[in-house]
Amino acid sequence: MTPDEKKKAAAETALAYVESGWVVGVGTGSTANHFIDALARVKGRIDGAVASSNATAERLKKHGIPVLELNSTGDLPLYVDGADEATRHLHLIKGGGGALTREKIVAAASAKFVCIADDSKLVDVLGKFPLPIEIIPMARSLVARQLTARGGQPVLREKFITDNGNLILDVHNLSILNPVELERELNQLAGVVTVGLFAVRPADVLILGGDEGVETLP
Repeated sequence: MTPDEKKKAAAETALAYVESGWVVGVGTGSTANHFIDALARVKGRIDGAVASSNATAERLKKHGIPVLELNSTGDLPLYVDGADEATRHLHLIKGGGGALTREKIVAAASAKFVCIADDSKLVDVLGKFPLPIEIIPMARSLVARQLTARGGQPVLREKFITDNGNLILDVHNLSILNPVELERELNQLAGVVTVGLFAVRPADVLILGGDEGVETLP
C-alpha cells in the first residue's frame, strides 16, 4: 500500500466511531482530509462538524457538512485528526500543517480523541519530526533563545502565518523522553501560544494504516 492508501484506510476505520446526531471535531492535514471525504458519505446522520482550521472548514463546506462554532456547540463527543509522530503511549507531535493551537482546543473539548495515521508515524521516542510551537510574533527571538538553551534548534517557518495570525518555530534535535513534562514546561514560556506536543491530553485511540491492514491501539 502507498502511504496515501494507508492514511485512507485509517480514516475509513475511524468512521465507525461516529454516531448519529453527533457534532464531530475534525482535524487538519492530508489524513484528516481523507476522514472528511469519508464523513461526507454519512453527513445526513450527523448534526455537523467543528473545524480545527480554515482549510478544514472549507473542505467540510464543499461536502455540504454544516460547520459549527465550538463556542456554540459546547463539549464534543469525538475528535478525529492525524499526527506527525505518535508513540504507543498515544503521545503525539502535531502541527506540521500549522493548525496545532486550534487542534489542541478541539481535542481538549472532546470526550474521545481518535488519531489516524499511516504506520510510518509510529515511533519509540518523539522528536525526530521537528516540534512545532506557535508563538506571538514579538516573542520570536525570546522564545528561540530559550529553546536553544534547552538543546533545541528552532527554525522559523518561512512565509507562514497561522489562522490565529501568529508564527511557528519548528524545533529540531529534540529527543522527547518525557513529553508530558516538556509540554507543560514549554507552554509556560512567555510568548508561546501552544506547543505541538499532545501528551497532557493524548489520543484515546490510535488507528494506524499499514501493509497488513489497520492496527488500532490500545
